[in-house]
Amino acid sequence: MPVTALHRTSHQIDVAAPAGVVYGLIADAVRWPLFLAPNVHVEPLDLEGSEQRLRVWTLANGRVTSWVTRRRLDPCARRIDFRQEMSAPPVESMSGTWSVEQLPDGSARLTLLHAFSVAGDRAEDVAWVERARDANTRAQLANLKELAERWTVLDDLVLTFEDAVRVNGPAELVYDFLYRAGDWPEVLPHLKRVDLVEDVSGIQMLSADTVMADGREHTIRSVRVCFPHGGRIVHKLTEPPALIAAHAGEWSVEPDETGVTVIAQHHVVLREQDIAPVLGEGAGLAAARRYVRHTLGRASTTILGLAKRHAESAVRLPLRG
Repeated sequence: MPVTALHRTSHQIDVAAPAGVVYGLIADAVRWPLFLAPNVHVEPLDLEGSEQRLRVWTLANGRVTSWVTRRRLDPCARRIDFRQEMSAPPVESMSGTWSVEQLPDGSARLTLLHAFSVAGDRAEDVAWVERARDANTRAQLANLKELAERWTVLDDLVLTFEDAVRVNGPAELVYDFLYRAGDWPEVLPHLKRVDLVEDVSGIQMLSADTVMADGREHTIRSVRVCFPHGGRIVHKLTEPPALIAAHAGEWSVEPDETGVTVIAQHHVVLREQDIAPVLGEGAGLAAARRYVRHTLGRASTTILGLAKRHAESAVRLPLRG
């Protein structure tokens, strides 16, 4: 039986930030969809102690792939070793190491090593994985460098909030409305067009033309991962509008004894250089936070209200024997 080849890659970048800051960003995998452009969603399966087990969804060469990975964190050495337990074809195995070195001038050197094998070791499959791995790694390192070098204002750049509505209706109908985003232009006048593709069950690629609060039109593209049994839909903008560097969020439907609570969560990284062009000279981060909170909150509360109306106005005919 032929031995499957093990392919190795190494990427490195210097970051003008303390090593501890850089390590903190790579250790916080649950927030990677907000911090790292290729990552769509990270679902924690086990976060006990220094061991982590995660389900990861990532864009690779334009398509969404998913795998389960186990990570071992060593904060003292500023090192994280990982190994995929369940890889996405054509990858057969994938492992590697994140490491952060403190440099004498106070900056940090971030290194990411990968070792992977490909089922059958076909040249075209190896090339596909190498292309995806190289592009994603370069994007991730660039994202981490940009964020870490803004570490003194990072807490002000990151904005997290949620809106909620109470529904006196079936949770299934609420989820159905949120899931069928392709139908939203029928009831949302600011949406001019929505194209929704679901080639893989539960993975939706969405493109929409929308009218922004200031009257400008913008095309947004996002990826949505749907969990119907959990009543959740997580989403990640792949082409955010001006003022927003990254935007990830979640719709969640939570039934209880007396009804249903529907929650829209938003996680945003602001793009500081867009503040003056969008909001005018003299505007700062506080104004940008208020603007984004208002704009996104208004859009999500409108959708929440429509989901409420959809569930509460449904006609339920009595069963006939």
